[in-house]
Amino acid sequence: MASLVSTTPIIALDVSNAEDALEMVEYFGDLCRFYKVGNELFTAAGPAIVQALRARRCDVFLDLKFHDIPNTVAGGVRNAAAMGARLVTVHASGGRSMLEAAVAAAGPNCGVLAVTLLTSLDARDIADAWGRSPDLDVSREVMRLADMAAAAGANGIVCSGQEAGKIRDRFGDRLATLVPGIRAASGAADDQARVATPEGVAASGARYAVVGRMVTGAKDRRAAMEQVRAALG
Repeated sequence: MASLVSTTPIIALDVSNAEDALEMVEYFGDLCRFYKVGNELFTAAGPAIVQALRARRCDVFLDLKFHDIPNTVAGGVRNAAAMGARLVTVHASGGRSMLEAAVAAAGPNCGVLAVTLLTSLDARDIADAWGRSPDLDVSREVMRLADMAAAAGANGIVCSGQEAGKIRDRFGDRLATLVPGIRAASGAADDQARVATPEGVAASGARYAVVGRMVTGAKDRRAAMEQVRAALG
């Protein structure tokens, strides 16, 4: 279906120290005001990197993929919201009670996104991990987890570009979709199995697109980001 919403790009700060992360933020300037902080950077720089990004008037997607008992996840999400994170991730496979605890702890200013199936996994990987048939329908598994996330009150899900359009068709604006694994049509997939182009993500109606090596590894990073923004609309 045609996109009905604007897709917001989020640059992945997949670096191991705050200095490199903040240099990248200064470099991109007004080209991007939304950044992903994942496990690599957060375990090196801690809450201070979130605070530094917020001080620069940037929004933060804290991608720590919480997965634990409900009380523990609630505590982590509550702390993330208090730091100023706008979006946080939890694994949908943690179950409905865990998702509900995360949503309750997030408060009104922090959105909870449920990770369905990592975009680094293909059908065989998922079958091996979950004890399923190797010919399983990945989209059906993503939809099942999305149904649970919606029932738990999550703000959205993380899925590949291959499933984002189906999620949009079923849930409309009820569930935002965030798509990682963005690659140019001629680009290498690297460690991703289910990738999408910026144009495909925009057409799917995804709310957010996380861009990493396609931009941060480019020879001219600003030009690459400008191309992504143009493609996302």
